[in-house]
Amino acid sequence: MELITVKIDAPADTNLVLGQTHFIKSAEDLYEALISSAPGIKFGLAFCEASGKCLVRSEGNDEELKKAAQDNALALGCGHSFLVFMRNAYPINVLNAIKNLQEVCSIYCATANPVEVIIAQTEQGRGILGVVDGESPKGIEGAKDVQDRKAFLRTIGYKR
Repeated sequence: MELITVKIDAPADTNLVLGQTHFIKSAEDLYEALISSAPGIKFGLAFCEASGKCLVRSEGNDEELKKAAQDNALALGCGHSFLVFMRNAYPINVLNAIKNLQEVCSIYCATANPVEVIIAQTEQGRGILGVVDGESPKGIEGAKDVQDRKAFLRTIGYKR
């Protein structure tokens, strides 16, 4: 077994969701979950088939994001993984819909941060072991940081 990391090459100003699913209809079901969860969402998604033709299957309503999802999914090369890039929505808007799909097994991350995926390569194929999502903490928040956090959430409309 070999351990490798693959950096996700996310398009500018996007959020991503990386997860695992188990069935060829995942591409269509993810499309429906995303399009119905957030008005105005723009997205592309790709799903790595793990048997049969073993193709990267893709859907989306934005060609740039769809192409980025295809390219990154192929670079990951992990069976039954899926990757979504989105604009005009946040993961918080779509995660419950994604997690409620019968074929979705798990979510590895949902973020706008830089992501590195830790992969095990075996004779059979590749599997995701985990992710590095963003940077390491630089300290503990103080009173001013708490104020800034609360103000930010209100500025973007997630708290009153």
